[in-house]
Amino acid sequence: MREHFERIMAEHREIALATTTDGLPHVRIVNFYYAPKERRIYFVTFKDNEKVVELAANPHIAFTTVPHNDTVEHVRASGCAVKSAHTVYDLAAQFAAKIPHYQETIDAVGSDLILYEITCRTAVVTLGIGRRETVHL
Repeated sequence: MREHFERIMAEHREIALATTTDGLPHVRIVNFYYAPKERRIYFVTFKDNEKVVELAANPHIAFTTVPHNDTVEHVRASGCAVKSAHTVYDLAAQFAAKIPHYQETIDAVGSDLILYEITCRTAVVTLGIGRRETVHL
């Protein structure tokens, strides 16, 4: 199942990211890059976005990948999202290789973006009905 996890994280471009503030959930779709050697998920947001305030108040998140390949295959997990020591420029090549036209976004507004990293201990990989397993990261 670990191989499926790595494949899904490489193929999928978006996660539905859930944050909570004052006991209320907030979900939005964000592009992401998974760094397999670091076992970290990276995403960016604008400096003045509500996610910045929400994550500062509570870094605990949950997410699920968003499949676009006519399957139900997905990964879901919970963990912590914190501002990265890296910048979007440090990972620009990886984001641009994964997400069409992302380099244009970085070129246009990169200085207004904050890079976050998500760390998780486990993830649930779902391949279909009855085909689900937890993998340790």
